[in-house]
Amino acid sequence: MYLKTEEEIELIRESSLLVGKTLAEVAKLIEPGVDTVKLDDIAEEFIRDNGGIPGFKGMYDFPNTLCISINSQVVHGIPSKMPLKNGDIVSVDCGVLMNEFYGDVAYTFEVGDVSQDIKRLLNTTKECLRAGIEAAVVGNRVGDIGYAVQKIAEDNGYGVVRELVGHGLGKKLHEEPQVPNYGKRGQGVKLKEGLVIAIEPMINMGKRHVRQDDDGWAIVTKDGLPSAHFEHDVVIRRGAAEVLSTHDLIEEVLKNKNK
Repeated sequence: MYLKTEEEIELIRESSLLVGKTLAEVAKLIEPGVDTVKLDDIAEEFIRDNGGIPGFKGMYDFPNTLCISINSQVVHGIPSKMPLKNGDIVSVDCGVLMNEFYGDVAYTFEVGDVSQDIKRLLNTTKECLRAGIEAAVVGNRVGDIGYAVQKIAEDNGYGVVRELVGHGLGKKLHEEPQVPNYGKRGQGVKLKEGLVIAIEPMINMGKRHVRQDDDGWAIVTKDGLPSAHFEHDVVIRRGAAEVLSTHDLIEEVLKNKNK
């Protein structure tokens, strides 16, 4: 793990904000009937038009700009020509490489009208992210972040995915330390000023267990129930973490669509 200078943190912020802007462009198009390849094409074009390079495309041989994971897919879903349906949820995870630094942000969208049970899952997963960020301060440890996320998820009756984790972020998309969404307070790597991490709760409506889908990419819930995923990039500070990414632009788009 390496701690970032203020100049490096600003470059990561720029990359992270471009991901947020990209996801806001995607948000404009998410509705029943749209296919996810279209979302992927729009995202790639927007990133390149704004001076970035899609961070996921080609990494580990992944074929696309966006990981688009629908319903019981947790993460790493591949865009397809299959249209989104009313009542679906879709996690869109996006990475950008710009000025040698990565940004990495995810947001789970409602497609049309979703059930109250789904809304509760999404709201709780956002709460998990907030709690994880609140624990990401100098003097705490990685286990404190995981504990905060896990407590809220499990108190609400949800499963916390353990096989996939948040991570350090910088000139590589995945740096040390790993940041699990479960853990014990006071355990794990100590959080120091200038450490940049991606915190990304992946919370299942049912049990925590997952498997790899037949396509070799998507990770899906074993019980077939939906999963939600939200992600922010943060820098560890004294007193309170500083969030480098944004969901505000996405939520502004969604608010305007629902007027």
